[in-house]
Amino acid sequence: MIGASISLVIEGVGWSLWRTIAGAIAGAGFVAIVRQRMPHGDDVHFGVLTGEGARKALLIVAVMTAHSVAEGVGVGVSYGGGEALGVTTTAAIALHNVPEGLAISLVLIPRGVSVATAAGWSIVSSLPQPLMAVPAFLLVDALAPALPLGLGFAAGAMVWMSVAELIPDARKQLSTPKVAPVVGAACAAMLITQAVLVSA
Repeated sequence: MIGASISLVIEGVGWSLWRTIAGAIAGAGFVAIVRQRMPHGDDVHFGVLTGEGARKALLIVAVMTAHSVAEGVGVGVSYGGGEALGVTTTAAIALHNVPEGLAISLVLIPRGVSVATAAGWSIVSSLPQPLMAVPAFLLVDALAPALPLGLGFAAGAMVWMSVAELIPDARKQLSTPKVAPVVGAACAAMLITQAVLVSA
């Protein structure tokens, strides 16, 4: 997810550095506010989950779904810049949906959610992308200035989620010296894969 965020920032900076930075700050702030305002304790329910497990699962699914809206706009607007840019952006976003879906599933399954249900939530969280891509393409002139904001928002939300939720979860199971190389390797693998895909 961190690698995917880096690629979104690179794409956004190509349109506007400052709007991408503003979007990233807004995305991180959005996650921080949602995280703070979510209820705590046994009153939280998400499917079969209750309590803190439900809270964490709900937070991750909500954030991934919200940032998928920005990615859908990104796909639609990128086709306004030509088919090659549209295909490249679509492929990059489709590729990074894999770690996003895994992040959702890897939070839900250890807490007792079935594999099928976890896969369903992973798919639902990405539905805004195709739903927003078509209207964004049709309204490309109006939405193009917002593209770097949206890409930055998606990146900021994912980085905050990774740093505040997923990496601390991993450190509960493994020590930092074991988690850090895996995070670095996964980030590098994502960036290399996207670079190969774009150059193909």
